[in-house]
Amino acid sequence: MEGKKKILVTGGAGFIGSNLCDALLELDYSVVCFDNFSTGKIENIQHLFRNKNFRLTVGDIRNADDCRKACENMDFVLHEAALGSVPRSIKDPLTTNDVNVSGFLKMLIAARDAQVKRFIYAASSSTYGDSQSLPKTEDVIGKPLSPYAVTKYVNELYADVFAKTYRMECIGLRYFNVFGQRQDPDGAYAAVIPLFIKKLINHESPVINGNGEYSRDFTYIKNVIQMNRLALATENPEALNTVYNTAYGERTTLNQLASYLKEYLSEYDPEIAGIEVIHGPNRAGDIPHSLASVEKAKKLLNYQPQYSLQQGLKKSIRWYYNTLANIEK
Repeated sequence: MEGKKKILVTGGAGFIGSNLCDALLELDYSVVCFDNFSTGKIENIQHLFRNKNFRLTVGDIRNADDCRKACENMDFVLHEAALGSVPRSIKDPLTTNDVNVSGFLKMLIAARDAQVKRFIYAASSSTYGDSQSLPKTEDVIGKPLSPYAVTKYVNELYADVFAKTYRMECIGLRYFNVFGQRQDPDGAYAAVIPLFIKKLINHESPVINGNGEYSRDFTYIKNVIQMNRLALATENPEALNTVYNTAYGERTTLNQLASYLKEYLSEYDPEIAGIEVIHGPNRAGDIPHSLASVEKAKKLLNYQPQYSLQQGLKKSIRWYYNTLANIEK
C-alpha cells in the first residue's frame, strides 16, 4: 500500500461506506475500511478482500484507541460511521449521541493527532430542522426535530471549531435521503426506498406515513460518490471548512415515489402494478418537505449530479431484484 494516497473510510462496511470503498479503489487509492459491524455487513465488502489495496480494521469509533490506530498514516478520512434513523434516535437518544457525537469527536481528535490532510464527514439534511425555506441553502437552518438531527448539527459545530482551532481541513456533506444498491431493506429502521421495494417484490402493501404529500430530495448513491471525490480532490481554499448539500436538487412526494416504484417494478412482475399503498399516521420527527439547493457545491466543487431519482430507482431496482428475487439481469 506504499506510494498511494491512503484513505480511511469509517463505516466502510455500510451502505454508503462500501460504495465509497469500491469507487476509491477504482481511482487507485489505498483504502482502509473501519467498522464495528453494528449496522454494516461483511457481505458489502467481501468482494474487496482480494484487492491488495484494501484492508479491513475492525473497531468502534466510541473507542479512542481504535480511532487512533485506524488514523495512523492516513492521508484522508471519509467519516461515514454513524447511527442513522430519526425513529431510532427517538427511541434511544443516548446511544445515538454516544456514536454520532462522542464517536465523531474521538475521530476528529485521532485525525488531528495523526495529521490527516483532510477530514470529510457525512452531515445530514436533518440539520435543517423546522426551517420552512425551500430550497434548503446551507446558511439557513432551523431547530432540530429529533435527537438524530441534534447529533448531526453538533458534528458540524465540532468540525468548524477544529478547523479554526487546530487548522484542520474539514468538509461536511449534508446528505439528502441517499438510496441505492446495498441499502438494507430489513430491520425496524430501514429507509423508505429499499423497504418499499422489498414489500412490493413480496406482493405486500407499503405503508406511507401520513397522506403521502411529504416530499424529499432523494439522492442516488452515485451522486454522493461524486461529491466525496470532489471534496477529496479540491485544492480551492474557499471550498474547505464548510458544508455542502449533497443531493440531486429535485423533490418528490412519497405518493409519487410509490407510483414510480410500482411502475418500474411491474416491468419485472406485472402483478405489482395492482398492489395498493396503505397510509398510516405521520411519524414523529419527520421534516415535511426537503429540497436542496446544490448551487454552492456547483460553484465551489464543480458538482454536477448525474443521476435523477428515476434513473437511480431503475438501477437500484435491478440490483434489488437480482439480490432479493434471484432474477437474472
